[in-house]
Amino acid sequence: MSQYEPLHHHSQPTDTKDSTPPPQPDFYMPAMPPLGLINAIETLLHRYLRRRRFRQRYLPLLAHDDHMLEDMNHRRDDIRWASSLPLKEDAEQALAQRREKYKVERGRNC
Repeated sequence: MSQYEPLHHHSQPTDTKDSTPPPQPDFYMPAMPPLGLINAIETLLHRYLRRRRFRQRYLPLLAHDDHMLEDMNHRRDDIRWASSLPLKEDAEQALAQRREKYKVERGRNC
């Protein structure tokens, strides 16, 4: 037999049971998840990592006394407030805005 000759199969009787496609499963997952799901996962991961970076940078500052924090232009209450913000808000940016607000208020009082 050469490679160019078709293989001969034993012919099976054709039943209607064999020719119908198998039933689809109840849950079908395509090869690629929806882009909305991927975007939501990326957004949550980015927010989580941003909050983790904030905690690594700012929460150790709470170990210092208030005078040292004031020299670093921080306040203990502000750091605690920013760490309790919801995950969707950028705590580092909110803390910077609050510092600017205090700076402007301090400039007016002088």
